[in-house]
Amino acid sequence: MIDKQIRKLGVVLIACFVLLFLQLNNLQIVQAGKLANAPGNPRVVIGEYQNPRGAILSSNGTILAESVPAKNASQSIFKYQRVYPQGSLFSQVVGYDSVIYGEDGVEASYNSYLTAHKASIRTLKDLFSSRTEVDNVTLTLSVRLQNVAAQALGSMKGAVVAIDPSTGAILAMYSSPSFDPNPLVSANTATVHAAWNAYQNNPSQPMLDRAFRRSYAPGSTFKVVTASAVYDHAPALAKKAIPVLTALKLPGTTHLLHNYGGESCGGKIFVLFQVSCDTGFGQIGLDLGPQNLFSQANAYGFNKRPPLDLPYVAKSTFPAPASFAQDPSAVAFSAIGQQNVSTTALQMAMVTAGVANGGVVMVPHVMEQIRNRQGRLVISWKPKKWLTATSPATAAAVKTLMIGVVQGGTAMNVGLPGVQVAAKTGTAQGVPGKCCTNWLVAFAPASHPTVAVAVVVPYQPGLPINPTGSAVAGPIARTMLAAALGG
Repeated sequence: MIDKQIRKLGVVLIACFVLLFLQLNNLQIVQAGKLANAPGNPRVVIGEYQNPRGAILSSNGTILAESVPAKNASQSIFKYQRVYPQGSLFSQVVGYDSVIYGEDGVEASYNSYLTAHKASIRTLKDLFSSRTEVDNVTLTLSVRLQNVAAQALGSMKGAVVAIDPSTGAILAMYSSPSFDPNPLVSANTATVHAAWNAYQNNPSQPMLDRAFRRSYAPGSTFKVVTASAVYDHAPALAKKAIPVLTALKLPGTTHLLHNYGGESCGGKIFVLFQVSCDTGFGQIGLDLGPQNLFSQANAYGFNKRPPLDLPYVAKSTFPAPASFAQDPSAVAFSAIGQQNVSTTALQMAMVTAGVANGGVVMVPHVMEQIRNRQGRLVISWKPKKWLTATSPATAAAVKTLMIGVVQGGTAMNVGLPGVQVAAKTGTAQGVPGKCCTNWLVAFAPASHPTVAVAVVVPYQPGLPINPTGSAVAGPIARTMLAAALGG
């Protein structure tokens, strides 16, 4: 009996030794390379900071991030210190490379180029060497335009995005308030922790990028999408005259959709769009139905994650048609960018750029090119189409509507001398007493657009009691357009 138990115990011990042997082989041979290069491996972390990291540059070559020799490098395991000379101006885009909190922004997206990696093989000699190199990343963003955006927003919370409609290149993308990334990369861990906690506990959320990671109700800027749906799905509606009303009675309910400020408006689509008539577009939304609006929103990129080359890009959303089953009249509110519609400034810049680009939405990007330390080109961005949002004919028709808004509608203050501007205002009403989220989208010159802009300024103390997109976001958008066009 005892011999039998000893034999069983021996079998179990042998099995354990076999499993241990297999696991040791797995760790030491099969996964050795993976574990040796794992981001959390202290040797990897120390190795990164013993070598310089590639620089990040603006479109005109201004240094936005670089590695410099660390103070007391001879007495420290960290030989290089990351610095961000522009401070908070580009932090939401460039990000940071923190030994404690990791990477964000361009530092994360292009980490494999910025850190030391095996050099490309260009000669026969390179085949037999283990030479490493780091690359420098040049962005599409302009220091001048980024400064203009920051100054135009001032102390207000909000975001500005400027994009080249034909290429998708981001020319400026600024979120206010912002944060200084330099303390996050300090060699002093107490400084890093203190800065992180201060930023995270700040009620203004300076580390939240309001340009592409925060969505808002788009208000009447969504009428660009609704108007596109008219021309694409129900062109007869473009000729329909909507009665002049101050409030639209919603079918099957006792609810009313009111015009902003109690105004009266009506007419055909050009006038409705020009004066941003909510009752008119609410009726158009009811006539279109949720499926057509949903299809058009999707065509412009709603309910998809924009392929921007930065981490954690937020989706913009338009509710699925089935969600209106219990309340079909709610589509009137969705058609004017309220109800359950939500979007980022990046998405609305892309919608606007799509109209400017004849209906084609390009892939948005912040990387222009990557070169090694010797200046040799490693990779350059090649513009790519993301979506065909609408036809050239519809884009041209919507552009005409947007020009009308500047020539004699709600965005007359956005016009520029000698330049034809196309625009749309938006004033999304929120909780009572907290009005409103203020928007303006625009592109110019209307005949051959080179820049599209989206500005969002959410509700915050200090704004006028009854703000409008035209009054709050309009001057910012105009300033950006003028700067981008060289004015």
